[in-house]
Amino acid sequence: MSNKTINPESLPKPSGYAHGMLAGNTVYLGGQTALDKEMKIVPGGIVEQFKQAFSNVLTTLKKAGGQPEDLVSVTIYLTDVDDYMANGREIGKLWREMAGSEYPAMAGIGVTRLWQKEALIEIQGVAVIQGR
Repeated sequence: MSNKTINPESLPKPSGYAHGMLAGNTVYLGGQTALDKEMKIVPGGIVEQFKQAFSNVLTTLKKAGGQPEDLVSVTIYLTDVDDYMANGREIGKLWREMAGSEYPAMAGIGVTRLWQKEALIEIQGVAVIQGR
C-alpha cells in the first residue's frame, strides 16, 4: 500500500509540504497555524488562532477519512505559553466543542517564533483511523 497525500481544497494550497499523509490507517497531520483561506493569520489572539489552527487539522483529518476521536497524538507549538495557559479554560471548551471530551497524548512546546510572524500557535498530530 502506498502513502497518500492529503490536501483539502478548503485549506490554503500547500507549496513544499503536505497538509497530511495517509500511510495505511495512520494519518500524519502536518503542522497547522491559524491561516485562513486567504493565507492570512486570523486576528483575535490565541483563542481565535487555536480555533482556526485546530479546525485546519480536523479538516485534513476528515479529508483522510478520520474523525477527531481518531487522534492519538497532538503537539502544540506556542510562542507564548503563559498566554495559552491563561486562556486554557476557553481553549479547552473549544476542544470539547470541536473534538469531544476525549484527549489524545499531547505535548505543548514553547518556541521563539513560527513560520508566519503573526502566528501564535501551530498544531500537528497523528491519527489512527479505526476500521481501515
